[in-house]
Amino acid sequence: MRNGRQKGKVRGRKGKVEPLFSFFRGHGRIATIDAAKAAPPPSPLAPIDLTDPGQVAGVMHIAARIGDILLSSGTGNNDTKAQIHAVTSAYGLHYTHVDITMNTITLFTHMGTFKTPVSVFRVVNRLGTNFGQLAEVDRLIRSIQAGATSPDMAEKILDQILNTEPEARLLRFTLGWAVMAAAVAVLLGGGFLVAAISSISAAIIMLGSELLDKQNLPPFFQNIYGGFVATVPAALAYIIAVNQGFSLAPSQIIASGIVVMLAGLTLVQALQDGITGAPVTASARFFETMLVTGGIVAGVAIGIQVSAALGIHLPPIETNAPPNFASATVKVISGAVASAAFAVACYVEWKSMWIAGLTAAAGSSVYYFLLLPNGVGPVVGIGISSTIIGLAGGLLARRHLIPPLIVSVSGITPLLPGLAIYRGMYAVLNEQLLTGFTNMALALAIATSLGAGVVLGEWIARKLRRPPTFNPYRAFRARRRFFHKPTPPLN
Repeated sequence: MRNGRQKGKVRGRKGKVEPLFSFFRGHGRIATIDAAKAAPPPSPLAPIDLTDPGQVAGVMHIAARIGDILLSSGTGNNDTKAQIHAVTSAYGLHYTHVDITMNTITLFTHMGTFKTPVSVFRVVNRLGTNFGQLAEVDRLIRSIQAGATSPDMAEKILDQILNTEPEARLLRFTLGWAVMAAAVAVLLGGGFLVAAISSISAAIIMLGSELLDKQNLPPFFQNIYGGFVATVPAALAYIIAVNQGFSLAPSQIIASGIVVMLAGLTLVQALQDGITGAPVTASARFFETMLVTGGIVAGVAIGIQVSAALGIHLPPIETNAPPNFASATVKVISGAVASAAFAVACYVEWKSMWIAGLTAAAGSSVYYFLLLPNGVGPVVGIGISSTIIGLAGGLLARRHLIPPLIVSVSGITPLLPGLAIYRGMYAVLNEQLLTGFTNMALALAIATSLGAGVVLGEWIARKLRRPPTFNPYRAFRARRRFFHKPTPPLN
C-alpha cells in the first residue's frame, strides 16, 4: 500500500509538471521559420509545370517578393533565405539557390533535361516599421506550405498586402508614438508635465519625418530634424518652468525623443546577420545604423547650440537616484506601456501588442528588481534582460503564431540608451571630452548588448520549440520491424 501511494504521488506530480515539459519540448505550434528549417523540405503540395519557364520564373518571383517584405521588415538574411526556400520547395522547386546581399535578392535554378538556367533578381525597399505586413506574409507562407494557395492566388494576396492601408493609419501612427514617448519619459523619472511635452514632441518628430520621407529626404537628415525637434522644445519648456518657479528636467524630454527615433533601427538585424554567417550584409547594416544614430546626435547637438544662442543654457545632467521598489514598479509598467505603444505605431494586431507589452515587462522586471539592486552593471544587466526578452518573446510568439521579430524588437524598446546618448553629446559640447566619449561608448555597448541578447534569446527559443526532424532510416527500420514476419525455419 505504501509503495502504491508513493507511485500515485509521483504520477500526480508528473501529471502536474507534464504540461510545462511539453511546452518546452516543442510540441504544438511552431514559428514559420522553424517549419521552414525542418527537414526534409516539404513536398510539392501545389505543384507547377517544372518544364514551363513562365511558371518556374513566376514561383521564383513570388518567393522574391515575399523575401522583399521579410527583409524590409527587419528579418535576418539566414531566416529570409530559409523562408524563400520553403516557398519555392512547396511549389516543387527544391533546388533553388538564394543569395541575399544587403538589399538585393537573387534566385537561380536549372530547369528541364538540358538544365536551362532561370534566375530572378529583386532590389529590396529600405527598412520600414509596418509589422502588420510582416504578420500577413507570415500567414501567407504557412498557407503556401500547407498547399492551400496556388501561385496565382499568392500573387493576388501579395498585391493586397502591399496595397492595403492599415485601419486608422494616421491615428494609430500618431497616438502610438506619442504614448510611447510619454511612457519613456515616465520611465526616466519624469512627471505628468514632462510626459505631456514628450508626447507632443514625439508626435511632431514622427509626423515631420514621415512628411520628409515622402519627399525622398535621406534618413540621415530626417534624424537630424528629429534630434533638433527633440531638443529645442525641451529647452523652451525648461526656461518657462524656471521663470514660473518650478523644476523640470529637459534631459528626460530629449532622451525620450531619442528613444523614439532609435526604436526599430537595424542593429538587431545587423548583429543577427553577423552571428549567423552574413558578414557583408551585417557590416553594411551596422554602418547604416551608426550613420542614422549619428544623424540623431548631430540634430541634438544643433538643438543645444541653437538653444544656447537664444540664451537658454540647459542645466547639468543630474545623476539618477538608485532604484527602489516603488520606482522600479513604475519603470516596469511604463516600459511595458512603451513597448505596446511602439507595437501599435508599427500597425501590429492587438494580440501582438499585448504580447509585446508582457515580454517587455518580463525583461524590465528582471533588470530593475533583480539585477540593478544587486550591483550588476548596465551593459551586462541589459544583455541578460534582452536575452530574457528574446527567449520569452520567442516562446510566446510561437505559441500565438506571431513572427518572433515583432515581439523582440518591441520588447527591447524601453531599454534603448537614449539618456546615455544625450549625456555624451551634452558633455562633449561642454568640453568634457572624457565624460562625453565614455557615455557614447556606453550607449554603443548597451545597444550591442541589446542586439546580441535578443539574438541569443531567440536562438534558445528556437531550440526549445524546434519541430521534430524526420529520420527516414529509423522510420523505415521501425516500419520493417512492424510488418516483417520471420520466415519459419526449414525442416
